[in-house]
Amino acid sequence: MRVIEIKEYGTPEMLVPATRPDPAIPNAGSGEVLIKVLAAGINRPDVLQRKGHYPVPAGASDIPGLEVAGEIVGGDLAHIDNVFGLKMGDKVCALVQGGGYANLCLAPIAQCLPYPKDFTDQEAAALPETFYTVWSNVFMRGQLSEGETLLVQGGSSGIGVTAILIAKALGHKVFVTAGTDEKCAACLKLGADVAINYKTHDFVEEIKTATDGKGVNVILDMVTGSYVQREIDCLADDGRIVIIAIQGGSKAEVSTNQILRRRLTVTGSTLRPRPVAFKKQITKQLYDHIWPLLNSGQLKPVIYKTFTLDQASEAHRLMESSEHVGKIVLTV
Repeated sequence: MRVIEIKEYGTPEMLVPATRPDPAIPNAGSGEVLIKVLAAGINRPDVLQRKGHYPVPAGASDIPGLEVAGEIVGGDLAHIDNVFGLKMGDKVCALVQGGGYANLCLAPIAQCLPYPKDFTDQEAAALPETFYTVWSNVFMRGQLSEGETLLVQGGSSGIGVTAILIAKALGHKVFVTAGTDEKCAACLKLGADVAINYKTHDFVEEIKTATDGKGVNVILDMVTGSYVQREIDCLADDGRIVIIAIQGGSKAEVSTNQILRRRLTVTGSTLRPRPVAFKKQITKQLYDHIWPLLNSGQLKPVIYKTFTLDQASEAHRLMESSEHVGKIVLTV
């Protein structure tokens, strides 16, 4: 099979085309299927892995790529986790632990979802990583509930755009931060209620003004570092901060008095090392709550640009530039 390997840790040029033996067809009882990959999503963890900052979980492929879309060509279709009745030849999108930058990829059948109605391969490939991440962190861990508000740090990123789309589709007021006026305008066009340029405005003061001093209920934080205390300052009582990345540093000094007095929660998670059983829960909830919105056309991923598999290094350069708004996808 054709793959993209990490020759050695470093720059995007370290992503090189190669060939490897095809994966074996999964046996009965494995709970896995083999997918002929037609498109694969690019995500920030892929960049971290390429740089040597994101260790591959035990047993996972060293080939980068955490989400794919394509056709089932073999595997354990009789497994109990095949809750959608998937068959040979069906098109699915899947969350995987690695191996997505290839034309064949193994995936747990518990993490496979049928293509939404009329979706292209690229649109389907743009779903799993950000949709699983947003749903599990904003709605399962952060417990964003009816009538509550959400602040997304980094609203123009793949995860940020997905958070805007899902939260708005479910009726929530959404605030975002972004690094340029153009990105703020793009977030507003996607449905965000308020977009704050964090380089020119104090997002704490902007949030307080926009909420009449009440603050927001849930914050999705990809920055951390010095942001955490500022986020505490603009949380409503009983508010929740959910950390999913540490781009601003892994240490923060915070007012624990505020956490105690106002019953605040600071939590976080990473998705890749979680067991299949947990991801199966997310799969079911996405199918029940989000797939109807995708099938009806009410919700659609935003794809910024597509590249061929052999152009993976160019795709990574774009990801690192942070010029994009939405998803970057490889066509395999």
